[in-house]
Amino acid sequence: MGRRRQSVTIKHVAADAGVSLQTVSRVINNEPNVRPAMQERVQASIDKLGYVPSIAAQRMSGSRSYLILAINDRDLTIADWRAREGRDWVDQMLLGGMLTCAQHGYRMLIELVDTHTDHVERELGAAIAALQPDGILLTPPHSENPLITGLLAERGIPFARIGTTDEGPGIAITMGDTFNAQLATDHLIELGHERIGFIAGPEDFSLSGRRVNGWLRAMEAAELPTGGLCERGDFGFESGMVAASKLLDLENPPTAIIASSDQMALATLEIARKRGLKVPQDLSLVSFDNSPIVRFTQPPLTAVDQPIAATTARAVELLIEARTKKLPEGVISVEGELVVRGSTARAPSRDNG
Repeated sequence: MGRRRQSVTIKHVAADAGVSLQTVSRVINNEPNVRPAMQERVQASIDKLGYVPSIAAQRMSGSRSYLILAINDRDLTIADWRAREGRDWVDQMLLGGMLTCAQHGYRMLIELVDTHTDHVERELGAAIAALQPDGILLTPPHSENPLITGLLAERGIPFARIGTTDEGPGIAITMGDTFNAQLATDHLIELGHERIGFIAGPEDFSLSGRRVNGWLRAMEAAELPTGGLCERGDFGFESGMVAASKLLDLENPPTAIIASSDQMALATLEIARKRGLKVPQDLSLVSFDNSPIVRFTQPPLTAVDQPIAATTARAVELLIEARTKKLPEGVISVEGELVVRGSTARAPSRDNG
């Protein structure tokens, strides 16, 4: 009867193959200085024993840790977790990152760092010292924090900056914010809407500006008005209520609104309900994020599905490749798609209004 998989260690493989621990480690790590015959011999023992390399075994060569570290904003993440409002940014990030890491024999860990503290360098430095990651994934707003990007560049650690097009070190990778907003706007234009409002996110997230640009680009291409039709929120529900109220208070209010987050879209839906407006008969509504909650509203919300998992997966692949390949220059964009549900319809006729 063979050994149980979980009990097999690198020592068992070395003994079965009749080689040293270092030789097994070099085979596990795909080091170039291993003869083909030795590679086959060790691999045969690995296959026979059902050995699964551990991080400790992989680290024996001292060349890499096989860890990718994702850095997320502490306050925003904890607030989302405590609110239990259906946001799934971290879930999707881990889905894309962990699966891709596993395919390459890596592990992915997440650390929460406060981007606004004076101790951000110390916090990040401590995490790096403890984990010695082979690559780091930065999410907004960390991806645009020069203290963080400067520290990583100085230490020579490959890193990816999700959600930014800013020039600088590391891999810049976005989720096609301009394209996605344009996609949502074009959908409403095709439905005959001419007055399309936009609720933007906060200015300290550069993606907010890119989404506004996508809306503007589509509106201008269709020669439709934009003046007074853009309000700004902070991605949260309360700010969405304020912004939606301002848009619907206009003398000539929009017949459709695009909200830059699911929470602001839910707020718009609530404001419409309070005003006796039916969605989508009186007001069409498009959301960003496509988190689980938008499928269960009444009506279910048409939403831009942000490719969080695909973007994270691509970033991880690039970080792993960074050991052997030159990092790509320029901004990499992973575009999302529009999921059409019941909150968008043809523009209401205003012949009698």
